[in-house]
Amino acid sequence: MPPSTEQSRPAGTAVNGTAVPSVELSHITKRFGSVLACDDVCLSVNPGEIHGLLGQNGAGKSTLMKILTGLVTPDHGEIHMAGSRVSVNDPLAAAGLGIAMVHQHFSLVGRMKVWENVTLGERGRVDRDQARRLVKEVGERYGLVVDPDAHVENLSTGERQRVELIKCLRRDPGLLILDEPTSVLTLAESRELFSVLRRATTDEHKTVILISHKLDEILHATDRVTIMRGGAVVARRDTAGTDVRELAREMVGRELSKWTAASAVGAMDALIVGEQTAAEGEVLLRLTDVHATARDGRPLLRGLSLQVRAGEILGIAGVEGNGQAALGDLLSSLLDVDSGTVEVCGSAVNAGKPGAMHRAGVGVVPEDRHGSGCVLDMSVAENLVLADLGEVASGMFVSPRKLRERAARLIDEFDISVPSPDTPMRLLSGGNQQKVVLARELAARPKVLVVAQPTRGLDVGAIEYMTERIYRAAQDGIAVLLISTELEEILTLAHRVAVIHRGAVVGEMKRADVDLERLGMMMGGQIA
Repeated sequence: MPPSTEQSRPAGTAVNGTAVPSVELSHITKRFGSVLACDDVCLSVNPGEIHGLLGQNGAGKSTLMKILTGLVTPDHGEIHMAGSRVSVNDPLAAAGLGIAMVHQHFSLVGRMKVWENVTLGERGRVDRDQARRLVKEVGERYGLVVDPDAHVENLSTGERQRVELIKCLRRDPGLLILDEPTSVLTLAESRELFSVLRRATTDEHKTVILISHKLDEILHATDRVTIMRGGAVVARRDTAGTDVRELAREMVGRELSKWTAASAVGAMDALIVGEQTAAEGEVLLRLTDVHATARDGRPLLRGLSLQVRAGEILGIAGVEGNGQAALGDLLSSLLDVDSGTVEVCGSAVNAGKPGAMHRAGVGVVPEDRHGSGCVLDMSVAENLVLADLGEVASGMFVSPRKLRERAARLIDEFDISVPSPDTPMRLLSGGNQQKVVLARELAARPKVLVVAQPTRGLDVGAIEYMTERIYRAAQDGIAVLLISTELEEILTLAHRVAVIHRGAVVGEMKRADVDLERLGMMMGGQIA
């Protein structure tokens, strides 16, 4: 049954000489118990517009979009599309209205092929050849080319994001909601995506709502922006008449720290922050000519060598899918080496032995906090002791009192916003989940800290916190290996930058000597 409307009118049709918004949410209010998630929120988006939606985690923007896509029912308020009131009671109703959303976290089946994932859920018999052509056509149209016959588990994170986008765009929606679409894309891929979205809004009159924590991205990719804080709209701006610092100030309700100004805001002309060089400390992490392969025989690391000293932050830059994930897995004892050596504090470590790297003094904040950083169905207190039960256990038994006391101490020390140590991990915002993972690793007093994509998908406030904590860890004498596809993040924090390409470090330079053109050439595989 089609979704109910008071009347049918094409998007953008004028009423009494006034342009009609493509979608309009009026006085939306939603409570979850005592939490007021959306407080009398009004949002209007015009046809052919890319509209930015900004706000820290917990600001209410996700709840608002879930209401628009039929996943949550509001307590009060109305939704109008093309001037007609509509009822969006479930996702099927949203789809019938031409509303589609690309969520930040993937919903793909790793062992299935790309074309199978794209057609998953279709009724009736699926024509494989037609499905494969569809993947290619949509990918070429939107600059999201991916092999339809590739197994998703073998794709890089950026390629998996492309599959999610193709799944959504193949239905040719009139209103497209994108939740952090570029968090795992390269700069070139991001630019291509926004170029395509701009053509879609201009030529096809589509409407786009873009949720992003990258303020410079919002500034350059959108026409207007709505900013939420504490469940309410606090500002609306034409992006042509504002700047990133004003947007960030409205988001957090205060002036930014130096870290946020350079890293989260993305001000490439203000990236020289703090010390550019670290003291010549002892080499705490050394990898020498490391080779590693996947279970199917694919080479992952090809003679990778690097070293990190005490008090130093070494940034690993590179295009997604060039061995970053394998490097993180190796240092998490999830991947064994075929040849080469891994040394921590001068002693060789059997990296492939479960728990070996942790026992050697390596703490890891992994790339995918949901997949390998935490257990969402366990409590915050339980997640804080996943790596080591020593402090809270007596023999084979865990002391509930000690567990809660330790959790309470770390929650306070790391400023984790959570109702109780017993709160399930899945109920925390992304930023607070990341704080839990970081707190657990730093509480073990590591000699080496590996942080992979530490601010991916986080809002500006959480980025500020994570950045300051990483820098403070280096000041405390920890050797920090920063793996990130966010060049601004690396250039803000790292004392040295090493470029990884096809599983090997192809060059490095000190932060003070960074040449962006040369860096880009090395990321592309050229020895500059």
